[in-house]
Amino acid sequence: MSAENLTSQAVTRRGFLQKTAAMTAVAAVATPYVARGQVLGANSRIGIGVIGTGARASAHFSILEWLKEQGKRPVEVVAVCDTYRPRMQQAAERFKAKGFMDYRELLADKSVDLVCIATPDGHHCPQAIAAVRAGKDVYCEKPVSHWRQFALVKQLAAEVKKSGRAFQLGTQGMGDGVWRQMRQLVQDGIIGQPIHAECGYFRVGDWGERGMKIDDKNAKPGPDLDWKAFLGDAPKRPFDVSRYFRWRMYEDYAGGPVTDTYPHAFTPVASVLGLKFPREVVATGGKYRYSEREVPDTFDMLISYPEKITVAILGTQGNDFPGGTGGRGPGGRIPTIRGWDGALTIQISPTTKKPEIVFFPAQGSNKKPQTFEIEKRGDMADHWENLLDCCADRKQKPWSDVEMAYHVQTALIMGMLASRSGKTAKFDAKLQKIVV
Repeated sequence: MSAENLTSQAVTRRGFLQKTAAMTAVAAVATPYVARGQVLGANSRIGIGVIGTGARASAHFSILEWLKEQGKRPVEVVAVCDTYRPRMQQAAERFKAKGFMDYRELLADKSVDLVCIATPDGHHCPQAIAAVRAGKDVYCEKPVSHWRQFALVKQLAAEVKKSGRAFQLGTQGMGDGVWRQMRQLVQDGIIGQPIHAECGYFRVGDWGERGMKIDDKNAKPGPDLDWKAFLGDAPKRPFDVSRYFRWRMYEDYAGGPVTDTYPHAFTPVASVLGLKFPREVVATGGKYRYSEREVPDTFDMLISYPEKITVAILGTQGNDFPGGTGGRGPGGRIPTIRGWDGALTIQISPTTKKPEIVFFPAQGSNKKPQTFEIEKRGDMADHWENLLDCCADRKQKPWSDVEMAYHVQTALIMGMLASRSGKTAKFDAKLQKIVV
């Protein structure tokens, strides 16, 4: 089993129907929701505005429909926005929602309580900052920013803290309770002093880049396609239909594995170990198999922390065998967390055939091997429900909150800058500044 299958379970309509059939017929009681300082009743509608209505948004649409249909949360998609009008109109018709091409108009809509941001990387921070300033809670797709936007990530963290709004980053694998269970084991001292961790992501194919759908190869900028809004703060270039619809191929708008898939692989590790800002990062990578793109297809990095912990993040889109204890098949390499006294990882139980947490003692340790049943599984729906719970109770922090996003993205940005420059990226903790 791969980490992708373990922590990022597919979000499809069929999956929801299967999950529904396995449930009891007891309707869940909705939690009261706090919106813009006002407590809404248990049955009050939670208005959702979705910015970006492409392929990634379709997963969120399915989640929100399922939460509503099962009576788990009184959510309602009330507004949608996209810089491509045909896509926006299709979503608006599906939900009988208001449609906008300018996200600022959506944020000004008083019926919107919570915003889901599913736009290209470079728009996440500006739109999330504007959303919390407008009094909206936020579910933001990963990565939290483009790799050149460190200053905006820092600003977003400050704005969310100041606003009191709830922010959840879309590293939906954090919906699985295994990571909170592993974190408690580490805090309880099972591995002793942490010293090393590894994770990563392996697959064959750049279907996440070249495979992006081109809705209309004859599309042109105009009233139905806002090219200027799409570019945002990226370099100004003439319109190109591939850049618009297949933006993950280009460095102006994406970073390849380090900012696309590594937030999924690394966030659980950072959470389990309680990691904050790195000391330094080195990285290497490039286009080793797929040439029709600008972003790397292979990327390896080492992150060193002041607490004397090193994290290795490894991966390629040219081979799908994780190796080691990482399971079999395409997707993420299941993390291994090492300490002076032993290591924690996840393996398939030979008896139950289900994933379980496994502890391996280190050489010279007086500890014994142990296995732990995973107490609570989770998926993207749980990740959404966690955000809604935190909106209802402002004392809770979302599982992938803005502080976690800030710390993780800092390391990943440092990796991209280190690879591009051929230098070691260092972090000035006092100034909270990256130095290359």
